[in-house]
Amino acid sequence: MQKFIAAAAVMLAVANPAWAETKIPATALEVSLSFAPVVRQSAPSVVNIYAKRIVEARVNPFANDPFFSEFFKNFGNPAPRVQNSLGSGVILSADGLIVSNFHVVGGATDIRVVLNDRREFDAEVLLADEQSDLVVLRIAGVDDLPAIVLRPSGEVAVGDLVLAIGNPFGVGQTVSSGIISGLARSGGAVGNARAYFVQTDAPINPGNSGGALVDMTGALVGINTSILTRSGGSNGIGFAIPSDLVASFLRQARAGASVFKRPWAGIVGQIVDAAIAESLELDRPEGMVVVEMHADSPFAAAGIVPGEVITSLNGNPVNGPAEMLYRMSVLGVGGTAEIRVLRDGHPKLLAVGMIPAPEIPARATATITTRGPFKGLTLSQINPAVIAESGLPLSANGVVVTGAEGVAARVGFRPGDILRRVNAHEIHKVADALKAAATRPGRWNLTIERGGKSLVIRLNG
Repeated sequence: MQKFIAAAAVMLAVANPAWAETKIPATALEVSLSFAPVVRQSAPSVVNIYAKRIVEARVNPFANDPFFSEFFKNFGNPAPRVQNSLGSGVILSADGLIVSNFHVVGGATDIRVVLNDRREFDAEVLLADEQSDLVVLRIAGVDDLPAIVLRPSGEVAVGDLVLAIGNPFGVGQTVSSGIISGLARSGGAVGNARAYFVQTDAPINPGNSGGALVDMTGALVGINTSILTRSGGSNGIGFAIPSDLVASFLRQARAGASVFKRPWAGIVGQIVDAAIAESLELDRPEGMVVVEMHADSPFAAAGIVPGEVITSLNGNPVNGPAEMLYRMSVLGVGGTAEIRVLRDGHPKLLAVGMIPAPEIPARATATITTRGPFKGLTLSQINPAVIAESGLPLSANGVVVTGAEGVAARVGFRPGDILRRVNAHEIHKVADALKAAATRPGRWNLTIERGGKSLVIRLNG
């Protein structure tokens, strides 16, 4: 027992030099470790969220048949049904601002928030962003909620002890412990290659989404969002959205924004691996090489050209597109950022404007209501803002489908399709499409570009 007490004292002294001057613990109680004080401080800031949404579902009598289900997948009239989702949230302010995941409440018609003290409130969405998988909610009529403190992401280190607090499987608020397993994790975890995460081995399960990942002071490190799993349960690889991005959402929500505004880069980058580093004659792999650039990119305006390597933004490392987007999103629109670039192997600092994606030329959005295969089709002129919203290649031009309903949806149009030709008419502007839609040919030959491939749709008039 004495050996154990002495070893514990040494460990505490190493972890915190200030403890080295204190006396050696005399009892087992004095060396016992408990997360209870951290939980008591942070757990009241974590809430349960229950969301309902109405979805259209077709009644298919062959849905469970392995053969006929493929032939009758579109059989039957759409019937609305209620879909319920369960998740967690974190209180950001005493007056009722709460952060959660977009995939928990996105598209919900009814959102119910249950506090740690069992009070229940209806909530409304203030700010939502599917790309970041974050949403800010507001509950009205309160001013005494226990808001959590946000820890700057730059202070978080691999090995830090953390607790994950949420409502897994709907069993009630639950706490699990672990450490920060990794930083700057990107890609794949929520099906979005631009996502950027803190990794933890603290068990995260369905229902934990939107809950808190806190450090040993009870401060918020991140918002739990997803896991990598083969079984559906926790395998020790969980991901949380960093607190710095949460702080950026909070600022914009307080400013009255309903859509998250992030600066536009207008570039395509690639992680510098060993092969690229060798080809560029770099000492070691670091940074992100610029592969493609839009003519209106603020990086182009600053003098950066394809082939150069970006290594940092405002002193923070940049090792890939996801990290670049994250750093810019945390900064927000307005002002400039100091970009470190390797040019011919030599570092150079450049100021890049943090601007929104330009609306030039005007998107001139229009919905076609005339009879024909275009009825219900919404089209926009492609510009940098439309490229960013629709996930189009930087080189995209012309007219893009931003919505398809009714006849247009049945014809096969999808959002993101670029309309290239209608019969003999090339489509360069929205006005060209409106003019072509007003014609009455005997047959329609429609050429669209989808995912970089050209498709032709042929219809009788």
